[in-house]
Amino acid sequence: MGSVSGTTANGFTYEADYQPPSAGRVHWTATFRHDGDYAGMRHGCVHGLADAAAESLDDAVKADIESTWTDAH
Repeated sequence: MGSVSGTTANGFTYEADYQPPSAGRVHWTATFRHDGDYAGMRHGCVHGLADAAAESLDDAVKADIESTWTDAH
């Protein structure tokens, strides 16, 4: 299992865990906070990562988290 953390473009911090690639897919779950207060959770899946290096996995998960949170409807 891997983990990442960061801040989205709209100012929310997050901590996320993800599973190692299985059949080229990585599943992740993230908890978001704003000014330290709980703001929500999201989960997702990134495809096409069968042979990705650890750093590439982190980057792909972070990009998907950013997109999922900031593009949410």
